Amino acid sequence: MPTLENDTRQSEKEANRASISQSMGRWRLLVGRRVLARLAIENVAPGLEITHLDVLDAVWRAEPEGEVTVGTIAEFMRIDPSRASRIVADMVARGALRREASQADARRIIVVMTDLGNTLMREVKAVKREVIGSILADWPEDDVTAFAGLFDRFVTSFERVHQAREKENAERRAAP
Repeated sequence: MPTLENDTRQSEKEANRASISQSMGRWRLLVGRRVLARLAIENVAPGLEITHLDVLDAVWRAEPEGEVTVGTIAEFMRIDPSRASRIVADMVARGALRREASQADARRIIVVMTDLGNTLMREVKAVKREVIGSILADWPEDDVTAFAGLFDRFVTSFERVHQAREKENAERRAAP
């Protein structure tokens, strides 16, 4: 039997979800405009485009896992491999990336970060951390610590749910 206390908890739960949804909408506009990336480019490498940073970030994240190919980059960025190849070629010409033969299979070409690419990524990440630091400057450290853990947990759960739903949709489309 519903009680006033249960109804209150349910409405609070719904209000919290609505508030999160609204904040995510505002966040999406900022992320969609790539505010942090644009600030980093302005401060670190004015001649680069956001897609250049995306390629560098893809290589930066994927290298610890093993050899990085254009296909790896395309998958990471969710773009066509031919487009990824063009962006990689541009970054090779700029000296931020290098193509070389795979040590595991010499027939395969891999993409590696150069010293310049590593320097760019460190500087870009430093600018982003500086901006985030400015945003959180007046927050109590306990709040920052709690937010860091909760935000990571939220994003991890979001990725998990997204991947599960993508898999379900792919299976549904493949079913006769």
